[in-house]
Amino acid sequence: MAPVTPDVAVLPSFTASIMLPRRYHRLRRVLDRRQPDLTVVMERVNKAHNFSAILRSCDAVGVLEAHAVPPEGGLTLHHDTSGGSAKWIQVQRHPAAAAAIESLQARGHQVVAAHPADDAVDFREVDYTRPTALLMGAELWGVSDEALEAADLAATIPMLGMVRSLNVSVATALFLYEAQRQREVEGMYAESRLPPDRYRDLLFEWAYPELARRYRDQGRAYPELGPDGELPNAT
Repeated sequence: MAPVTPDVAVLPSFTASIMLPRRYHRLRRVLDRRQPDLTVVMERVNKAHNFSAILRSCDAVGVLEAHAVPPEGGLTLHHDTSGGSAKWIQVQRHPAAAAAIESLQARGHQVVAAHPADDAVDFREVDYTRPTALLMGAELWGVSDEALEAADLAATIPMLGMVRSLNVSVATALFLYEAQRQREVEGMYAESRLPPDRYRDLLFEWAYPELARRYRDQGRAYPELGPDGELPNAT
């Protein structure tokens, strides 16, 4: 969106809004590290606390957006578990896992299914510096056969005890932190990897979510923020 000068039709009550500089610059530091090509696909994860915990881990390692195939009955967040991360992680919904996988593969992502298949590799052997989507299955059934067939490879977490699997949110966190480790080694968090226009739009939406909603409702472009996050002509 190209920057424009706001008018009174958009900013009737927001000109007095105050963005503290330290908060604005914290938002920028977080957005600078977002990874547009690292994501998670949750296939029918049906427990709200697991879904919320996965989003919290996504935020912690800099995932920009997540994907979900909702279970029967819909998808909800457990706010205590999510820690407010839902505000910072966009969730794209898909009708089926195959549709989500196909969409991500078309964007150049390798889809890594977390599944103990016979040909699964150790999750630490996957190259997560490539554009990557982690496919996580439902709590009781894991990744579906259809999704596993569509994925590019399967990876597993070595288990040395009597149990055969970890909680899905715990497993997702392990995969994500291995991805973060590899990407930090390669300097992929050193500077923003987002296109400038998208960066500017996301920064405005994070800083002024209600105002951003008004701009979208009116079909208007967001204005350019000042160096400390101030709105144009705001005093």
